[in-house]
Amino acid sequence: MAKQIPFDLPHAAALSREDFMVAESNRAAMALVDQWPAWPSYGAILCGPDGSGKSHLATIWKDAAGAKCITASELARDVVPAALETRAVVIEDIEHAGLDGAALFHLLNLARQQASSVLLTSRLLPVDLTITIPDLRSRLLALPVVSIAAPDDALLRAVLVKHFADRQIVVDESLITYLLARMPRSLGMARELVARIDVAALAEKAEITKVFAGRILAEMSSPNML
Repeated sequence: MAKQIPFDLPHAAALSREDFMVAESNRAAMALVDQWPAWPSYGAILCGPDGSGKSHLATIWKDAAGAKCITASELARDVVPAALETRAVVIEDIEHAGLDGAALFHLLNLARQQASSVLLTSRLLPVDLTITIPDLRSRLLALPVVSIAAPDDALLRAVLVKHFADRQIVVDESLITYLLARMPRSLGMARELVARIDVAALAEKAEITKVFAGRILAEMSSPNML
């Protein structure tokens, strides 16, 4: 049977405070966001792997602080004043190879002078970042850092259910258990797995069963799919 080409419809993830699932792995990070504006410093760094919830937390803080949000790749010295217009800004993915270190140093200096707030996100801890400007490295190392740990089974289960729900897909609990026992321990993988299952099911007009989901997971694990 020929496959149907699914429409590329957007599937907006729910990123409100109420949608964030707190577990031991991310409790400290959620506390950091909730503590604002009573932070001990003008800025903070949130670290964790892809799909760990950094962007969700950054969105929660952005909404609470009325902050602007830009990626490290977009940061340049001439955008710094506009980025701090609301006295709060999120800079995502500061581990990015194209980071303009001088622009980030300027932003941190200006934020401190203006009593603005800055939330930085990174896959790497500050000590592991490739920073060529000594003063910027010192500045980053001086900021409070909270890391998000690897997710436990309870959180992974909840995230799988959430991503299916975001796509308006109702699945059996046994399917979640099946995937949980076989998938890599990554929230990023949970998000990608649900997305691929959804797209494939639409394309093939297939029911989402254990066999079907297992096939998609096996395809994702294939070297040709990486």
